[in-house]
Amino acid sequence: MTSRPRPRAAGFTLIEVMVALAIVAIALAAGSRAASSVVDTSQRLSDVVLGQWCADNQLTDMRLLDQMPAIGKTPFACSQLGRDFKGTLVVKTTPNPSFRRVDATVADADGRQLVTISTVMGH
Repeated sequence: MTSRPRPRAAGFTLIEVMVALAIVAIALAAGSRAASSVVDTSQRLSDVVLGQWCADNQLTDMRLLDQMPAIGKTPFACSQLGRDFKGTLVVKTTPNPSFRRVDATVADADGRQLVTISTVMGH
């Protein structure tokens, strides 16, 4: 009796399957990290835009008063799209006494500064 060679079974070895799973796991982890980064960036951009609206509103309110702003620092609170922000208006002198520099700085609820808008106001 002669022994016939066994036909080799078709398929993957355990090592090949494990290497393939490791590659897929690494790719999924990288994709997850990239997606998380996109979400964080989108949230930050949204916060900056809302903070800019708050600063613009404060500066517009000052312009509508149609008077020279008093020198000093004034805190303010702002709510945009259901989110709360804290801000500060800082009024400083300029070399020309007819004008004042106004800086509106806005931070998120955690105190991280989002935006500063500066302008010059006068009589």
